[in-house]
Amino acid sequence: MKFHSKTFAAAVLGLGLASVSFAQAPAPAAADAKPADQSAPATPAPAAPAAPAALSTPSVTGPLSNLPPAIFDAGPLGKLSVNGLVSGMGMFQNNHVPGDNQQQAALTNGQVFIQKTDGVFQFYVQAGAYDIPSLGTPFTPTNETTTGLYGAVPVGFIKLQAGKNTSFQIGSLPTLIGAEYTFTFENMNIERGLLWNQEPAVSRGVQLNQTMGKVTASVSWNDGYYSNRYNWVSGSLAYANGPHALAFVAGANLGRTAFTSFSTPIQNNSSIYNVIYTYTKGAWIIQPYWQYTQIPSDAKLGIPKTTSTNGGAILLSRAFKKGFSLAGRWEYIGSSGSTAQDALNLLYGAGSNATSVTVTPTFQYGGLFFRGDISFVHAGSFTPGDVFGSKGTDNNQTRAMAEIGFIFGNNIVEKSK
Repeated sequence: MKFHSKTFAAAVLGLGLASVSFAQAPAPAAADAKPADQSAPATPAPAAPAAPAALSTPSVTGPLSNLPPAIFDAGPLGKLSVNGLVSGMGMFQNNHVPGDNQQQAALTNGQVFIQKTDGVFQFYVQAGAYDIPSLGTPFTPTNETTTGLYGAVPVGFIKLQAGKNTSFQIGSLPTLIGAEYTFTFENMNIERGLLWNQEPAVSRGVQLNQTMGKVTASVSWNDGYYSNRYNWVSGSLAYANGPHALAFVAGANLGRTAFTSFSTPIQNNSSIYNVIYTYTKGAWIIQPYWQYTQIPSDAKLGIPKTTSTNGGAILLSRAFKKGFSLAGRWEYIGSSGSTAQDALNLLYGAGSNATSVTVTPTFQYGGLFFRGDISFVHAGSFTPGDVFGSKGTDNNQTRAMAEIGFIFGNNIVEKSK
């Protein structure tokens, strides 16, 4: 599969520009309420105040539920919504690599979310410390994760609501790529998965969003894997109908990035594609998705052979009574080429593959939650020295993890009254 960057750019930008020509028809107004007492004057009954609702940002897929925010009057800025989250985790793993430990403990989230969600000018700020444990990779302490990745404000952007169904976002943005979000509380499982390891997580740039009835389109010009080089374009086209949703997502580097870092791996020179189906009904969330990535050969970057990954995953969650739920994830991913062909090592050696299984029971009561991960990773066709254990020759790793935390917002304000 050969990638043509100019064709891709034209297609994605065309999608975004074409989408702004559509507008969703306004919803019909609700009928006036009839007076309860027919002998009284025919005056409409006063509307009941709307119950506070959780906001859509930050995105939370479940099984955890975000809480309604605390609302504060900020003078000329208007009303601000504030949420926050504190959580910590403990982990046990076998076959750890040198520099890692068999047991780990860390603060996974100590974050606050401040946002303005009305008017033409809106904004979102997410600030604090975080850890992002991920399957099949060594554990990184919270301070190193926060400073080495996206800093103390990992996500923050200005949003311009240009129309009822059209908006622009400028700043540090969550990626459009992939089915899993970045932070532990946003996802079905505590740890991120094998496919997520190949994806960008946070990108700086500008994004156009457009809703057209049941179709939502987004297009973004950004710096990919947080490279501070603005040569990436990504886009998403999603269709939702009742409990069903189908999304096509793509992104690519249209230039060349000649350096790597903790936040900017060699994958910053790749193109990436997703097809994501989501079924949400009642207590069930079922989400299978497919992912393909490709890093083209480039002599100037020292990449002698085009290398790709191809994989799929199934994520599912089932809610039960009294705050209990059970989530699971299965994944498979394989990489192309071999060491003899000078292919890149994108997993556990050139041409390697990996399979993972994760099970996550969760309990939430109000803002308090507790959950655990039991995960297993198996590597195949690996290169000795590139997998697990003290010598890098063990091809299996099992982890047990527990996370406890508290989500706060309107619940804090109500209790303080």
